[in-house]
Amino acid sequence: MTEYNYDLLVIGSGPGGQSAALQAASLGKRVGLVERKPYLGGVSLQTGTIPSKALREAAYLASRFSSRGMRDAVQIRDQQHSGFLSEAIGRKQAVIDRHERLLLNQLMSHGVTLLPGEAGFIDAHTLNLRNVNSEAVQLSAAVIVLATGSRPRRPADVPFDKERVLDSTSILQMRRLPRRMTIIGGGVIACEFATIFAPLGVAVSLVDSHDHLLAYLDEDIQQTLEHDLLDMGVQLHMQTRIKQIERQGERVQLETDSGVNLETDIVLYALGREPNYDSLELAAAGIDADDHGWVRINEHHQTSRDHIYIIGDLAGRPSLASTAMEQGRLAVNHAFDRDHAAPAGQLPMAIYTIPELSYVGNTERELQEQGVDYVVGRARFSETARGQIIGEERGFMKLLVDRTSRALLGVHIIGESASELVHIGQMAMNCGADVDLLANTVYNYPTLAHCYKNAALDCLQQLQG
Repeated sequence: MTEYNYDLLVIGSGPGGQSAALQAASLGKRVGLVERKPYLGGVSLQTGTIPSKALREAAYLASRFSSRGMRDAVQIRDQQHSGFLSEAIGRKQAVIDRHERLLLNQLMSHGVTLLPGEAGFIDAHTLNLRNVNSEAVQLSAAVIVLATGSRPRRPADVPFDKERVLDSTSILQMRRLPRRMTIIGGGVIACEFATIFAPLGVAVSLVDSHDHLLAYLDEDIQQTLEHDLLDMGVQLHMQTRIKQIERQGERVQLETDSGVNLETDIVLYALGREPNYDSLELAAAGIDADDHGWVRINEHHQTSRDHIYIIGDLAGRPSLASTAMEQGRLAVNHAFDRDHAAPAGQLPMAIYTIPELSYVGNTERELQEQGVDYVVGRARFSETARGQIIGEERGFMKLLVDRTSRALLGVHIIGESASELVHIGQMAMNCGADVDLLANTVYNYPTLAHCYKNAALDCLQQLQG
């Protein structure tokens, strides 16, 4: 029997890597966790999920004080050059530091060995680990989990400079609010940053080649988000492509495919992400990436080498911290033949724009393509006492219900606390409940959760008609 240094080596300390390492440690396995950065947590904690959501929270709270943006109010309150953005980034960093300390304590208390350095395969079971001094050591493991995450796509013809032309990582280092910002892209990252900066008084323009933002969402959700963006003053340039970006001193000039020129102070390029495979030397392990740089995996997240697993952003969509955590747990359970390795049913999706979007299950478009006969139950936040108290004008919830079986097929929410509210519908779907359960449940009053009852009753009225 081959003797390895570890039962499991995890490459990357983001949410997926953390979950895999802790799960294996709880099974009594010898676990090593490799991280090439001088900090733990990966993109999610350091440059992605947590910092952007912390900044979003600051923008959301500030925007509650003024319907036309917070620039004037911020200047009155704080005349220092650092301004509101610098203060918000300071708070964001405090959240990151505290979370990193908690993660470090958790890993150490579970006996996970932390291995700083950059790892690359020598063979299918052996990795070369190089530290900051270029010193190398060879480590072997029975099972290897790759969780090295992704990075913003940076085309060669875009003049990134970390000052005026930014990606979703470098924008989090800004210390002053610009007067004007142009965001290239219409996906999750683009929409989230648009709704962070627009409420703070920044003149935001958003340029995208599609007809609508977040094109995979249902039309009513898209339209509500677009109306909110327009109310914030965001200029939407849809069905438009950028041909050229050129920095000119303290300004940036953009030329569109229609010949229109846009001038701005800051450009955020937010069109896609790429997998971090570069230093892993996959070929040495007998693993090949496709033409787009991604590695094919099966339903258990195994590569063509059964003992090598890929999870998190490195595995492609949905590229969420929540799914990465679950993938890490499931991959380890599968690798070590644990019985409780089955997925937990429907997974929720959340987009942290202002307002939040969240959904679970099918969209209307998917049900129509499948030929499913369904009804839609709706409830507006403004028709609940809680919604009226907090001033939610456009937020709503809709339930998609099978006309024959009355089964809950999808839950879609836009508005305050959507990412929290969706879990009620998720649990109902995972338990196989029908719409009657939601209609007959008693909810605290006044709450936004009461929308579940209203939407369910709307469904029942249609089913009885």
